[in-house]
Amino acid sequence: MPPGPERDEDIASWTRSLGLGGLVDLHLHFLPDRMMTKVWAYFDQVEERVGAAWPVWYRQPEAERLAVLESFGVLRFAPLAYPHKPGMAEWLNGWMWEFAERVPAAVPTATFYPEPSARSYVESALSAGVRCFKSHVQVGAYDPRDPLLTPVWGALAEAGVPVVVHAGHGPERGPHTGLDVFAEVLRRHPRLVAVLAHAGMPEYETALELVDRFPRVYLDTTMVGVPFTEQLMPSPPDWVDRLAGIGDRIVLGSDFPNIPYPYSTQLQAIAGWAADDRLGVAFLRAVLHDTPAKLLNL
Repeated sequence: MPPGPERDEDIASWTRSLGLGGLVDLHLHFLPDRMMTKVWAYFDQVEERVGAAWPVWYRQPEAERLAVLESFGVLRFAPLAYPHKPGMAEWLNGWMWEFAERVPAAVPTATFYPEPSARSYVESALSAGVRCFKSHVQVGAYDPRDPLLTPVWGALAEAGVPVVVHAGHGPERGPHTGLDVFAEVLRRHPRLVAVLAHAGMPEYETALELVDRFPRVYLDTTMVGVPFTEQLMPSPPDWVDRLAGIGDRIVLGSDFPNIPYPYSTQLQAIAGWAADDRLGVAFLRAVLHDTPAKLLNL
């Protein structure tokens, strides 16, 4: 099996060596320019709180970031946005819809916040053809069990549209983070197609348990297994052993552009897992393309 790409310049050829025409990334971010600048400012100041400097690797204008993804051979991607206060989600959804209309590789995505209008704008987004949602419990500082979100989770479960949920404690704890909290949402909505962002880090064990318990729960690879994260929130020693039984429930996520290392670093980590004979090239094809493409209905 070919080892992971050594540099970003090697990504496209490495992907072709796996028999794939390109990558499908279920977890990366595009935002309005002013909002993205504020996100980058957050990472510039995060070292004291998380224990490591976080230099944003792809701090470039939007057009250049899109060109970078194209050079990597990213065929399609889910650009995720998230609100941190009431009245913000619907505006973001409008921006994301316009973004998807002008960027062919982007699938339409949306987000939500616990507010009286959430049910209405989520149902409108579903009717319009949105293919993926984002719930950021940490940044939004909201309780995913909030009654205002009950009809939202229900609508998403009924539609079978995936929602990427950042509910774990990493990189910082929030007032309502913790997979035990989100597990209550899953118990109430067991058919929800939930992708646990960052594989739930640092609660990897709980994330794996939720995959075992709920057949429509997936894990994304975002920042998992890379040297930066292994120093702060290491994956379990038996991580590859655990993956061997759930290879079709893992999807590519990168957190581009807000990562403190090259995009190829994430692919190296995934290739390292696949070096195990129980995983191999079939696992790579599923993670890097087939499973995220299925979830996004491509």
